[in-house]
Amino acid sequence: MKRPMAVFLAIVALAGPVRAEDKAELKDNRTKFSYAIGVNMGSQLKRQKIDPDIDLILKGIKDGIGGHPQFTDQEIREVFTTFQQEHQKQMAEQNKQEGDKFLAENKGKEGVKTLEVPLPDGKKSELQYKVLAEGKGDSPKSNDVVTVNYRGTLIDGTEFDSSYKRNQPYTTPANHVVKGWTEALQRMQPGAKWQVVIPSELAYGERGSRQIGPNETLIFEMELISFTPPPKPTNAPPVAATSAQPVTSDIIKVPSKEELEKGAKIEVIKASDLEKYQKEQQEKEQKEKQQQTGKKVDKK
Repeated sequence: MKRPMAVFLAIVALAGPVRAEDKAELKDNRTKFSYAIGVNMGSQLKRQKIDPDIDLILKGIKDGIGGHPQFTDQEIREVFTTFQQEHQKQMAEQNKQEGDKFLAENKGKEGVKTLEVPLPDGKKSELQYKVLAEGKGDSPKSNDVVTVNYRGTLIDGTEFDSSYKRNQPYTTPANHVVKGWTEALQRMQPGAKWQVVIPSELAYGERGSRQIGPNETLIFEMELISFTPPPKPTNAPPVAATSAQPVTSDIIKVPSKEELEKGAKIEVIKASDLEKYQKEQQEKEQKEKQQQTGKKVDKK
């Protein structure tokens, strides 16, 4: 199988289902691996809602292998950047329209309640939720550490994350998640299970996140298992404020050049005698100052 086959198989994956005779060609690890790469590429294009021109993809493969592409490397990077920006903008607009429509229809369904949430820019958004199971006890505060099970989907039902599938509840401070989660969790009690519909401005906004596109409205099934107060901050003083460590080794005092000329010698001061030595030095300095002051008075 030649090098462009992996890309070609990605196009086949986009074009339609694989025929029985195509499957028969996947006879060894190399062909299976190549096909898997193609399926992965095709799935990504489909998930990103990109509709490529298959004929031009094939021409690009041939030109690239042949060594005579119509674009330079720099031009190719610019094409990709421009396309990604335009595609992101188009998807943001489309997802916003579809999300608003879904929210409007879901709002009228039985059992659905709404919660008004202020935004940083002064505007307001609206969270929708439906209580699937009641809980008991107090609700967590925004900085409490919560343990939850959850399942997240897009409005078309595509699942993008699930703690149930991992068999591992998720533990996090309630204010370290998307704002829609933080607002919902502060109104749930342990044991409660809600279905929460979160508009994009209370989720991942225009940027999206991994499998979540720009301006995607998200649906979560959330089950609050428990919560605990936040850990207490340590009160250790800063390094600059710590008290001086006791001296445990001897100190060698080397006199200055002038002192050596006057006959001073190098001294070894025991750690146990340091306090006494410092006191003697202070008294000596005070006496010298007094003598200097007396000389100035005599001159006057």
